[in-house]
Amino acid sequence: MSNRTRQLVTTAFVTALALSTAMPAVAGDGLTVFEWSGYEDPAIHPAYTEKYGGEPDFAFFGDEEEAFQKLRSGFKADISHPCSQSVVKWREAGLLEPLDTSKLKYWNDVLPGFKAMKDLMTSADGTAWMLPFDWGNTVLTYRSDAVKPEEIESLKVFADPKFKDRVSIGDNVDDAYALASLAIGVKDWTKMTDEQFKEASDFLRQVHKNVRLYWTDNTELSQAMASGEVDLAWAWNDTSTQLQTDNVPVAIKKDTKEGLSTWVCGFVHLKGGEGSEDKVYDYLNAVTDPAVSKYMVEAWGYGHSNAKGMAAVDPAMLQQKGYGDIDKFVANTLFQSPMPTELRQKMIAEFEKIKSGY
Repeated sequence: MSNRTRQLVTTAFVTALALSTAMPAVAGDGLTVFEWSGYEDPAIHPAYTEKYGGEPDFAFFGDEEEAFQKLRSGFKADISHPCSQSVVKWREAGLLEPLDTSKLKYWNDVLPGFKAMKDLMTSADGTAWMLPFDWGNTVLTYRSDAVKPEEIESLKVFADPKFKDRVSIGDNVDDAYALASLAIGVKDWTKMTDEQFKEASDFLRQVHKNVRLYWTDNTELSQAMASGEVDLAWAWNDTSTQLQTDNVPVAIKKDTKEGLSTWVCGFVHLKGGEGSEDKVYDYLNAVTDPAVSKYMVEAWGYGHSNAKGMAAVDPAMLQQKGYGDIDKFVANTLFQSPMPTELRQKMIAEFEKIKSGY
């Protein structure tokens, strides 16, 4: 069973259950991990399974805003997996416990670029809040049998009327505004002006006219592209990785005029969780173990946060997946770095209007 097929089976069950009950969708050993669907994959945390002889509990969310609202309403979990742009918001809302770095075996092995990002791993006072885990791109992804190379030189193609009803972007405010920011020439969204915010929002309104599907997880998008329902998507690395494994003619275009977006996600310790603290840190150490790096690159098409683990991956594999030159990987990119909470709230409110046709 391929990784994508496994996700199709798992996600169909757990996502429906998670969305209807907000309770752990996969029963396990008492540690509750609040996750994106698909990341319950045992190959991501093998050392944890080996130590405890079983899996933790998993509950699932469709996007980080949904997760944020559930946690604020009282949902209990021990660990969650937000991305860079949400860390400050979650921290300021009082949802997080500081991390004890003395219990994190691979804290010092995190890639230097992540350590340097303001308000990602630590706050200004040095308190640790987030342990990076995975990173990659949101990038123009297309059916190579239906889209011509000369049609996708620019990200503005997403608003081209010729692609009406053939486009999909994520039902995810961060990826949507990363696309829009790049399209209008902004690569540091933390400095976005009111005029640029309006310009980016207007671009998304044009894109909306072409959208056939706002995808909520990779399985949904993969199915739409495999069936030919969608020809052009703003998608994560794993979409093309998995579809190519299944011999679907899908490719990515990293060198558009405006570039692409790079993101990093990781794990946080949630306040009020009822699981064992020992299990919390054993899980965090398991997912950042250098032994996991090869699997993340090969099976998911994502980078892993452990610098030593990435260095040990076969150079040919790194080159194939686009990680052979890290400087080149992040060149001409909008890095989804933490942004001011007020700006993100504006994006959330405006994106809901856009999706509703306003």
